[in-house]
Amino acid sequence: MIKVYGIPTCDTVRKARKFFKENDVLVEFIDFKKTSVGCEKVHSWLKHIDVDKLFNNRGLTYRNLKLKELSLNDDAKIEWLCKENMLFKRPIVEFNDEAFVGFDEAIYKMNFVK
Repeated sequence: MIKVYGIPTCDTVRKARKFFKENDVLVEFIDFKKTSVGCEKVHSWLKHIDVDKLFNNRGLTYRNLKLKELSLNDDAKIEWLCKENMLFKRPIVEFNDEAFVGFDEAIYKMNFVK
């Protein structure tokens, strides 16, 4: 089963969910606002995704927490991702022990549509 992690109000998450629906691909949606992912999940994603691609340094949460002022290294970014789900770039899609970040229609067609 394909799992899509994000928040329903995010435009990129909406595009991904619309793509899956239009292509009759069944997915499980996990809302970051309702379900927290822990360090184990973060580390599993880091096997497939670089921390800088996973860590959202442009969002409201990043600015509100004033993380730019801390000049975070990779370990600190991982630590923050473990405790604050709103710092993830979205959506994160899990499928067949792989993980993808963001919405790219060509990549989605290649990996998720038969």
